[in-house]
Amino acid sequence: MREKTTLDKILFLDIETVPQTYQFQDLEENVQSLFEAKTRFYHSEEKSYEQLYAERAGIYAEFGKIVCISVGYLQDQRTGRQITIKSFAHEDEETLLSKFAKFIADDDFYLLCGHNAKEFDFPYICRRMLINGLPLPRMLDMAGKKPWEIAHIDTMELWKFGDYKAYTSLALLCHVFGIPTSKDDISGADVARVYFEEDDLNRIKRYCEKDVVALIQLYLRMHGEPLVDEGEVCVLN
Repeated sequence: MREKTTLDKILFLDIETVPQTYQFQDLEENVQSLFEAKTRFYHSEEKSYEQLYAERAGIYAEFGKIVCISVGYLQDQRTGRQITIKSFAHEDEETLLSKFAKFIADDDFYLLCGHNAKEFDFPYICRRMLINGLPLPRMLDMAGKKPWEIAHIDTMELWKFGDYKAYTSLALLCHVFGIPTSKDDISGADVARVYFEEDDLNRIKRYCEKDVVALIQLYLRMHGEPLVDEGEVCVLN
């Protein structure tokens, strides 16, 4: 178990991503060919490239983009422990990433924590920063490092105990640990539709923030710590 005094040095995060265009046919012809090459092993008579694009483009940093990064951290107050949440959401990805990079450079955190973040969130952020011509913040400059040299925390990795055969969702772990989560009207599968069809970035931001709260509560439960009361969650503008 980590010492309690280090909890306020952990920055918990989650990202939401979408395809760069809503439909496969909206891509330039050469980009369509590149996507087909990337996903050729998933292609079949039952699964067209149009379907693959809708399902997978957002999870590939080469064909997707970040529309929201929500972060959270723990603070000890007189009344108990509090979760503070802050989001970086913007139509322009470079603006979003620049603000996030400045935040983690200016604040005194030294560990990042996410769920499946070592496989997805951390490398996705790094790749999109490089694509946007942004320098990597020190906390995310992991190129060339071996897995055991990266101190950041992944709750899915904690749950695996060395077993690498299966993915376990944040929602499932919250369920098995008895962590109450806010009911929402969207899931990760709805993010692209909400972004492109409804143009509702605030709705995506709220969904992302709820996942960060759930992530923090899961981390606390896995380390034998009491959960933070729902009323002790502060969302910054």
